Amino acid sequence: MTTPGPTAPLARDVGVIGLVPDQWSDLWQPRHYVLRRLASFFNVAWVNPAPEWRRLRFGPWSSPTKSAEPGWMVYDAPFYLPTVIRPPGLGDLLGRGRLRQVRDRLRSQGARRIALYLWRPEFVNALDSPHDLSVYHIDDEYSFDETRVGLDQLEAAVLRQVDQVIIHSPRLMELKGGVNPRTALVPNGVDYAAFAARLPEPADLASIPRPRIGYSGWIKPELDWDLLDGVAGECPEMSFVFVGATKFPDRLTANPGYLRLIHRPNVFFLGRKSSVELAPYPQHFDVCALPYRIDRYTDCIYPLKLHESLASGQPVVGTPIRTLQDFRGVIRLARGRDEWCEALVASLGQEANAEPQRRTRQAIAMQHDWWKLTGRIADLIAGGLDHAAVDRIRARTASYLPSAGE
Repeated sequence: MTTPGPTAPLARDVGVIGLVPDQWSDLWQPRHYVLRRLASFFNVAWVNPAPEWRRLRFGPWSSPTKSAEPGWMVYDAPFYLPTVIRPPGLGDLLGRGRLRQVRDRLRSQGARRIALYLWRPEFVNALDSPHDLSVYHIDDEYSFDETRVGLDQLEAAVLRQVDQVIIHSPRLMELKGGVNPRTALVPNGVDYAAFAARLPEPADLASIPRPRIGYSGWIKPELDWDLLDGVAGECPEMSFVFVGATKFPDRLTANPGYLRLIHRPNVFFLGRKSSVELAPYPQHFDVCALPYRIDRYTDCIYPLKLHESLASGQPVVGTPIRTLQDFRGVIRLARGRDEWCEALVASLGQEANAEPQRRTRQAIAMQHDWWKLTGRIADLIAGGLDHAAVDRIRARTASYLPSAGE
């Protein structure tokens, strides 16, 4: 994805420790976009979760730190600092050792003040380690369960302790935004330059007949597979294309709607793509689809696909989950098979594909470019540290913003 050149961080005396739930990879989530771009402003360490101690016997272990560019490193814990669940005291001791090592690496790069950046509530114990600022970023409902949506005891404790809270969706802001007075709403965004650039048609898409109704991203249980099966059956003249890696395959294969859909002749699954490889697909769909289930959990999400689809300029149809309702002026919202079929037909029409409509969609996406959003987060971090670089951060952020249609 689009990142700055190898220049020194603007405020290299600030180190950001990114405590994340997964290994660094080429399948980017909001934490990847945010932390990678923060490295233009500060020294940033993405801390890969340490393997559980039982894995020690399998080795070999990778290098403790991978750093390819100024301001950026991916940290892997050495073999003597694994994850230990029991006894908890030992696990906490090893966790403090990992944080100490990351702080030392950041300080060797010039960082004198440390910001802890927590991406899950289970990192609460890190707040007991030395730091100058703490940030908790809520980019999902971490129960991942529509029956348990809301604020639990662990997350409430994190919210009360940290210096800054960032929440990505309007519904989660309603549910969790009142605990800490230093809470900011920063939505999910798009690598606008990547998704708006005109790119060649991917080879595996070229042979699929038009019109193409496309979804690109995680193939997951939160999509409404019964709805999709009904729409694909009702609209056999349309091709329904799904591009991306599969999440929770056991749950998918237990879904009757999914099992019916995958056997339809007008349905195509193109498999796993890296985040870079996904960028060309939306612009070569005739309609971009955001077909989420409607429930208490999905009302809390802010789909990455929203602004990636809008950046392509193509028409977008989605289900009326809470976040998408705020964009009904630029996307069509539909419930049920019949409404979806009508919305897809309308989206294929001349009016929906007129140049002014395309430019309006792209203009909305450009306002949500990840550089702009991450610049706001960098502003919050610098402000929380009372750092003199706030004005320079704002200037650098503005310099990264692309023009519409670029």
